[in-house]
Amino acid sequence: MTPIPITDYGYFRLAVASPEHRVADLDFNCQQISAAVRQVKAQGCQCVVFPELSLTGYSCGDLFFQTLLLEQTRQALAGLKQLTSEQQLMLVVGAPIEQGGRLFNCAVVLAEGKILGVVPKRFLPNTQEFYEERWFSAASERTADVIELCGERVPFGDDLLFRQRHHNGSDCIIGVEICEDGWVANPPSGQMAVAGATLLLNLSASPEILGKQEYRRQLVRSQSARCLAAYAYASAGPGESTTDLVFSGHSLIAENGQILTETERFSFTSQHECADIDIDRLLAERRKNNSFADSQPDAVYRLIDFSIANIVTDGVTPLLRPLNRQPFVPFDLAQRSQHCEEIFALQTTALAKRLRHIGSKAVVIGISGGLDSTLALLVVVKVFDLLGMDRKQIVAVTMPGFGTTQRTRGNAEQLIDLLGATSRVIPIDVAVRQHFKDIGHDEILQDITYENAQARERTQILMNIANQVHGIVIGTGDLSELALGWCTYNADHMSMYGVNCSVPKTLVRYLVSWCAESSYCGETRQVLEDICATPVSPELLPPDDSGEISQVTEHHVGPYELHDFYLFQVVRNQFTPKKVLFLAQQAFAGDYDDETLLRWLRVFYSRFFSQQFKRSCLPDGPKVGSVALSPRGDWRMPSDACVQLWLNELEMMEPMEDIEKSEGKDD
Repeated sequence: MTPIPITDYGYFRLAVASPEHRVADLDFNCQQISAAVRQVKAQGCQCVVFPELSLTGYSCGDLFFQTLLLEQTRQALAGLKQLTSEQQLMLVVGAPIEQGGRLFNCAVVLAEGKILGVVPKRFLPNTQEFYEERWFSAASERTADVIELCGERVPFGDDLLFRQRHHNGSDCIIGVEICEDGWVANPPSGQMAVAGATLLLNLSASPEILGKQEYRRQLVRSQSARCLAAYAYASAGPGESTTDLVFSGHSLIAENGQILTETERFSFTSQHECADIDIDRLLAERRKNNSFADSQPDAVYRLIDFSIANIVTDGVTPLLRPLNRQPFVPFDLAQRSQHCEEIFALQTTALAKRLRHIGSKAVVIGISGGLDSTLALLVVVKVFDLLGMDRKQIVAVTMPGFGTTQRTRGNAEQLIDLLGATSRVIPIDVAVRQHFKDIGHDEILQDITYENAQARERTQILMNIANQVHGIVIGTGDLSELALGWCTYNADHMSMYGVNCSVPKTLVRYLVSWCAESSYCGETRQVLEDICATPVSPELLPPDDSGEISQVTEHHVGPYELHDFYLFQVVRNQFTPKKVLFLAQQAFAGDYDDETLLRWLRVFYSRFFSQQFKRSCLPDGPKVGSVALSPRGDWRMPSDACVQLWLNELEMMEPMEDIEKSEGKDD
């Protein structure tokens, strides 16, 4: 793959550093800062953030009044100017700065061999162990908007934002606050964010006490989520004075509520961590969030432009950020049980409300022995138990047809019996053959008509049984099938309530597997485990000579793990096709080659656009995750929108083959 700057994909590579340091030893501190700068530059970082008062040390006390210390600070900044010119990156350090006869606790922002600006601390803690007002003045007490520093006039104030422009519109705008500024009820970073800042930096010297680590982590995470921004927090390490306090060097980077990386605590050697910030993603989140757009900053900010080198990637070198190849499935296995319980709570509460509202005492559900109908049945069983209803009022119907195998039929019938539902077995062969005769279709021709006639016959049976028992039909189709249109219009596409409508296939398998392990044992667990191991198939074509499934869904539409990945990046993150492909290369390196990824991405876009008409008339069903395709909620798209713009974005692709836009399951 041709090397492309990661900024072309909307990324900005950032580092937080907690260097080894000594109190009031500026030469040593500058050496450590310079060494850290070179290390992060070697990792391709475009910006590195150091702790509060990192040049001098935070715990200098009355030494801040020493003229020599302040003079050495200015000389150190002159040296760092030259360093940014040599290393071509942005450097943000903490330093005491004089202005108007006052001393300010400042963040100094340097790039391109110059000081871009100096940001004084707005809130000075002066309680318990903190005495900052003894030495420093707050930002509001400055008397000028510029200062003379290192032979140049430099913008000065807490109203500064710094912008790295990019030709694709993914400008990175940076706001800076200092320690306590981020801990107050109304942090300056919130105003910076609504003024356009997507990357918020906090230079901190946060002493460590019992329990503060998690509180700090929550603070950084929540501020990044609230601001729809990245938040980088660089904290002073144990080189600070331990006269009364201990500093841990706990530095973090978060993006939109997710911790991307963090340093180890209590290390006397220098620590740093790097992460790629997805500016594209943040801007997309802001575009679709009207509440954020309606917020107005309470101040006018001065915007300072800067330029630093782009980072080039070959598409194989990993991004410096977590990337889940199954974005709908919990990344952290420790949270698995909690995540699954939450999903079941959403599904069961939704269905329970519907049954209570209509007063229905019975439901009808078609059981095929596949993943989707199994999950739906497990949800229904849980609802009936929750409402104290008799499981025998769950009418579970197995409808073997031309493609049904002994494995799936056996699993379906056994599961129904084990769960205590009412089982009905209604073969559809005779009825479908009569229908073929009525419409003049030759059974030898196993085409879309052959397949969809079976699917519609099954839905007719379910609907009519629901009338018999005064119940409703529970839909079993999942989010992945809806995205690809892999459902037969007015057949498995239709129900009276769809409990799986926002659960993608990768998550369906995960949930059924979790149920098998956590809620069931013996024969029931064995059946559920075998269902998870069964290839996904609509079973509308006859089995092979050995009686096994011949029609494997993923052979026709592609691997669900790819399509679910594409779905998340396209619908949740609004990414361009080129970026989706780039991320897929990152996530599935070694498992799929570029040609395969591109092939199925083209299929995804083509089907996603052509099959919108099926999503435009979906039955009700609950949203359980961050992606849903309900036409009444998350996704409103014209059924006749043209896909060509998105296909053209994939410049690597060859001329696209014709894709039949049938309404059936089989292309």
